[in-house]
Amino acid sequence: MAERVALITGGAKGIGRAIALDLAERGWSVAICYRNSAKEGQEVVESARQKGAKGWALQCDVSDAGAAQAMVKEIEREWGRIDVLINCAGPYHRVNLLEESLEGWHSMFDTNLHPAFYLSRAVAPGMIERKWGRILCFSMANADQLIAQPQLTAHYIAKVGLLVLSRSLARVLAPHGVTVNAISPGFIDSGSAPKEELAGMAKRIPAGYVGAVEDAVAVVRFLLSDEARYINGANIHLSGGWGI
Repeated sequence: MAERVALITGGAKGIGRAIALDLAERGWSVAICYRNSAKEGQEVVESARQKGAKGWALQCDVSDAGAAQAMVKEIEREWGRIDVLINCAGPYHRVNLLEESLEGWHSMFDTNLHPAFYLSRAVAPGMIERKWGRILCFSMANADQLIAQPQLTAHYIAKVGLLVLSRSLARVLAPHGVTVNAISPGFIDSGSAPKEELAGMAKRIPAGYVGAVEDAVAVVRFLLSDEARYINGANIHLSGGWGI
């Protein structure tokens, strides 16, 4: 997988950061984008460079279609290509459905679902031309169950939408050597939740423990490899059995 270029949204922290550093370790050039995490983004870049890889942190509001496309063009202009797009950003908020504001409702789609479409559309032509590419979207472990989510409704619908988008992209891009798959985490210790909260959640996980970012990295590593060339349109649960 040497001499490849990856673009990772949400790559400054958590799972996205771990993926970026793993790819850098393997010789990939890694571009990450962030909205507010400039300090963390630069730390990722410095770590990538220490591993002998190219690193680039870009501030971008990927909910803006024009900004997302401009970022893709900038990376392609400077590095010549984008071989892999990993849609890892996925902010959420908890609020009762009947108390949700219009702004809050729209923000969940603008930050979770729409950027994956904007960016996939932007990177697809280059992947088609080179007849190789990988697109990954991070959903959530029970999104395919279509269950009620009165405290996370808009976020949940956006994650369901990512599954549909991934499968649809997989269908249209498969003839060009491009695979598109979804990864659906359950409870992962990515540093965003208190340890005591995660410990409590472990009781609800059939495997009996909370996952680590390394578990996500391992799945990504496989899906980007040529060994996974025939896996397309899949949704891989990363949850220790939770949410199925």
